[in-house]
Amino acid sequence: MEPNHATPSPALPTADEGNMCEMDVFDAAVDGATLLISLCGLVGNGAVLWLLGCRIRRNPITVYVLNLAVADFTFLLFTLSSALLYLLDNYFCSALPSLVKHLRALLLLSLFAHNMGMYLLAAISVERCMSILCPLWYRCHRPQHLSAAVCALLWALSISVIATVTSLCLSHQQEQCRLALIAMYILNFLIFAPSMVISNVILLIKVLCGSRQRQPRRLYIAIFLTVLFFLLFGVPLSVWNFMQHFSDALGQHQVVVLLACINSSVNPFIYLLVGGGRRHCSLASLQVAFQRVFEETGVTVINT
Repeated sequence: MEPNHATPSPALPTADEGNMCEMDVFDAAVDGATLLISLCGLVGNGAVLWLLGCRIRRNPITVYVLNLAVADFTFLLFTLSSALLYLLDNYFCSALPSLVKHLRALLLLSLFAHNMGMYLLAAISVERCMSILCPLWYRCHRPQHLSAAVCALLWALSISVIATVTSLCLSHQQEQCRLALIAMYILNFLIFAPSMVISNVILLIKVLCGSRQRQPRRLYIAIFLTVLFFLLFGVPLSVWNFMQHFSDALGQHQVVVLLACINSSVNPFIYLLVGGGRRHCSLASLQVAFQRVFEETGVTVINT
């Protein structure tokens, strides 16, 4: 998303980039894969929301995981909607200004959910790191509703950031839009992303080398994999959007959107695999896998 009105929103190509009625095989394949992965991700994250909301009692970590599933579900929903509109615009040659406006709104909303996922992963990583570095404080002095309070603050922060960016950039206030974008990228790349990476490195070293206490290894493996997939598949979307300010030759946006969809879809499968429920892919096996991943942090299943 560039701050002037002649350029598109994040990951949104302009209407004059060639013939809008033509799309090559590669673009069609990537868009098709994005739609398919988004649908699978919506089902997987929907199952996580149902299990954590109705079947599994919450603890400090599952509160974060529940909110992360909400963020991933929201990102996939908005991305799926924008991909469908984009395909309609290309294949049916509509190119209507109102359609482009709707695309920009959906992509801004997906950026909001994408940022929220980063904030939550950073919060999860920092909290687990604190549980290792300061175990006495974590067990005896940690506020009971800290996870819920942190999630509420992060949602408020993410909404405030994207509301500011949207209001300034869509109203064509170029200088203010640029400053808002710079502030957002500083928040993402210099605060949340480094804290997430540093916390996981410390956690990994402490668990593998420095701690003799019994640790919830399934939980840490799930966190490591979730963060790793975010760094490999989620960060490229933010980097691509950021680099648009410096280069007009970055290529099509579909690939980075596809990678971001993979990142938002993979977490339920990570929980399933780490929990040992890969042999039977069902809600029951996912529930058992969740219990195994979180059992060492006090999660119990509600009897029905």
